[in-house]
This record gives sequence, structure tokens and C-alpha cells, in this order.
Amino acid sequence: MRFSERIGKKKVKVDIQLDYIDDALMNTLWSLVSMYFIEPMKESISLSSSEYDTFIKSLWFNHFKEPIDDIPSSTIDIKYKLRKRYFSWNYLEIYDFIDFLGSTSQQNLPFDKELFIKDCNGVLKRELSGYRFVHDKLAPITSELEINSIESALGNSLENGFKGVHIHLAEALNKLSDKTNPDYRNSIKESISAVESICQQITGDKSSELGKALKKLKEILPIHGALEQGFIKLYGYTSDGDGIRHAMMEEDNLDQEDALYMLISCSSFTNYLMTKANKLGIEIK
Repeated sequence: MRFSERIGKKKVKVDIQLDYIDDALMNTLWSLVSMYFIEPMKESISLSSSEYDTFIKSLWFNHFKEPIDDIPSSTIDIKYKLRKRYFSWNYLEIYDFIDFLGSTSQQNLPFDKELFIKDCNGVLKRELSGYRFVHDKLAPITSELEINSIESALGNSLENGFKGVHIHLAEALNKLSDKTNPDYRNSIKESISAVESICQQITGDKSSELGKALKKLKEILPIHGALEQGFIKLYGYTSDGDGIRHAMMEEDNLDQEDALYMLISCSSFTNYLMTKANKLGIEIK
């Protein structure tokens, strides 16, 4: 995240790839296709003599839905044609192709489908794609609405005087989005700290931990009991009995989806509290 975004001088863009694929993701997905599927195909032989014959015909017939007599007769021409097609596709066509490779039910596949899926998920996670293979089908792990919620919370917090909320959410996003060294544990801590910060600021008690701050908040804002209890439990997930952040979870158990869920949940709740406070005309100190 740029300095100007961290300090709130420039709008933060949540860079989870939902409706596009950047060059890094496009290239690395192709590299996996090439390693698992393209390179092992023996060159300069006729397709009918290749172990890929049935699969290539299935690809043309079931995925491309084109006449199978349009399939090039030699494997080297098939390789060239597939690469040329791939790099002309938009993000949906690329995901359609990857999904087909991962979900094909053909027997005796000429490549290791399970390992292909595992490596694809590693790349999709590293490059912050909004999709993953679940079993053998690509599925969304987040939505545009959820991303908008994060961006809205980051913008609204500055506009409404909640600088601490902005700092915590920006840092949570920064730690989650680091492609070389993501810090999911501390991203989670920053997300819940954003909720704690807004509760402290609305109540005027800067020293209360989240559980106590939520109880005081109910005296000022009408909050449904289920919401209150939900965030008290989330706070318990990230804290010990005294409310002190520590190594509350085994770091090996944390993953991108844990940090993303917490960031989305805390962003939505801070948006909710800011809207409530504005409607009641509460002066923010």
C-alpha cells in the first residue's frame, strides 16, 4: 500500500482480482497449464497417436464447442494454437479454461489433475484472486459487495473523523495484501482493533477494551443484541481473558480466508456504526 493511501490522502483500492486478471496472474496460470498439460505433449506426432487424443477432442467438443475436424492434426500445432488463444482471452475465458481443466471427469487423464488444482490454488491465493478451486470447481471466495464494504469503511472513517479506524483497517489490508510476506495473524488483530477504536471514540472512553466498549455503546446507539454478542465473540477469538492481544492462535492455522473474513466483517460493522452515529447526530471527539 502506498504512503498516500495509508495516511488517507488517496483512496485505497482493494486489489482483490474479481473482474479482471492482471499480467502476473495470467502468466503464472499459463505456466501451470504449460507445465502440466502443454510441455508433456509429445511434439511432431499426429494427435491420433498421442495419449492426449481423447482429452483434446473433449476440449474441442465440450469446452470450445467447435468441430473436432478443425483440431490441428499435429501436437505441435495444437500447442501453438492453444497458447495463441489463451493470451487473446479475457479473464472469464481464462477462468473457464482453467475450470475445465480442473473439473474434467475424463478417465485416464494425461496429467495429474489433483496436483494441477493444488498448484492453481497456490497461485490464485498468492496473486489475490477472488476465486479458488473448491474440490474440482472454481468458486468465488469473496464478492464485489464485500470489497466495496472495505473500501467504503476506509473512506467513510476519514470523512467522519474516525482516523484510528482508518489506520487499523488500512494496516489490516496492507498485511493481508502483501504478496511476498502476508501477515494474516496481525491483519486479523488490526481488523478487530478498528471495531474497538470506533466504539471507544463514540463512547468517549479511549481505554475500554472491546467488550466493555460495546456495552457502553448500547447506551448511546441502538444495537441489536446478536450483533453485540457476535463481536464480543470475535474479540474473544483474537484476545485472551484480559483483552490483551497475544499469540491467541497457532499461526499455522491462519490463512488468507480467515484474515479476509475478519476484514470484511469489521469493515461492515464500522460502516454500520458510522451510519448509526451520523443519523443520531452524535458528535465525534
